[in-house]
Amino acid sequence: MQKKTDRRVRKTKTQLRNGLAMLMKEKSVGEITVKELVDQVDINRSTFYLHYPDISGLLYEIENDLAEEMERAIREHPIEKREDNGFYFLQDIFQVLDNNREIVSALVGPYGDMRFIQKVEVILARNSREVLEQMFPEKSDQMDYFYAYCLNGCLGFVKTWLADKKSCTPEFAADFIHRMVVSSMRAFCETREEV
Repeated sequence: MQKKTDRRVRKTKTQLRNGLAMLMKEKSVGEITVKELVDQVDINRSTFYLHYPDISGLLYEIENDLAEEMERAIREHPIEKREDNGFYFLQDIFQVLDNNREIVSALVGPYGDMRFIQKVEVILARNSREVLEQMFPEKSDQMDYFYAYCLNGCLGFVKTWLADKKSCTPEFAADFIHRMVVSSMRAFCETREEV
């Protein structure tokens, strides 16, 4: 009996997640009411309140689940100084993004949640910035610029990839980003010191 309950709970939470993603394409999460959401997914309000205190609680759970998936990808594919393992990390991340395409697209879209983007930036910085500084100690005074360039370029790519209905596979996207970052690293090595 417990498995049926778990399945129903998962189904309800998935419906709420998908409904929130749909509504976030039209308005910010602060403007979305519980009534709108439950009407969107055709469940009653009491069912919603069994799982979440409010829309913010639902959003918090979604964002934490995604952050945990990213942390897991980092643990399983740590970015290391002399290893070319960045591709496998990126491949895993793009698979997570693909599995959660609708909600991630809404979170990084025009009505998205900046806190989520900032949370992702902190996770990535904590796990990649130090490695870059170890790789390029002589460029530490330029690291802020290089890191901002790579991070914002990757975020722009992710937004475009998520919005593209006929988008390429997660593997292709990971390979594309990996090649772009590696070529940017080579160019960064060749930049002159400030004159």
